[in-house]
Amino acid sequence: MDNSKADLVFLIKRAFDLKGLTLALAESCTGGLIGGAITEIPGSSSFFLGTAGTYSNQAKISVLSVPESVIDRHGAVSRECAEAMAKGALELFGADMALSVTGIAGPDGGSDEKPVGLVWFGLAVKDVEVKAFHHLFSGGRKDVRDGTVKKALMSIFQEISESGG
Repeated sequence: MDNSKADLVFLIKRAFDLKGLTLALAESCTGGLIGGAITEIPGSSSFFLGTAGTYSNQAKISVLSVPESVIDRHGAVSRECAEAMAKGALELFGADMALSVTGIAGPDGGSDEKPVGLVWFGLAVKDVEVKAFHHLFSGGRKDVRDGTVKKALMSIFQEISESGG
């Protein structure tokens, strides 16, 4: 893990520990890379509960309770799915905050409407409305996945820094 990611995870750990809050993840296109980055830091178990690796649509439905109708209507790479995944992770782990990622890492699978590099992020905070945002990454599969990890960590840090708790 590069130093910038390690420094960011350390800051995330410190913020969660100071507030006594916990974090969970739901990862699709990253396949556990975000959780892996977090657990590189010793003592991350003080705030990090785990990650649900829900790569397939069926896993999103059965593990995270994403309604099948959401995937049928909007697709797995959508605001609605990212929000449902974040809510599902929050409930599954009993966490204070959950972040989800679902996207198209490539090189195949993209379309004009949903190109390779499109990633939706969902962020759920206990007793607060879920929000979602997307980012279009460039480069190859590794670039998309690495960029997603960095964006996810930045988003977690920003949210924990701005939240009460």
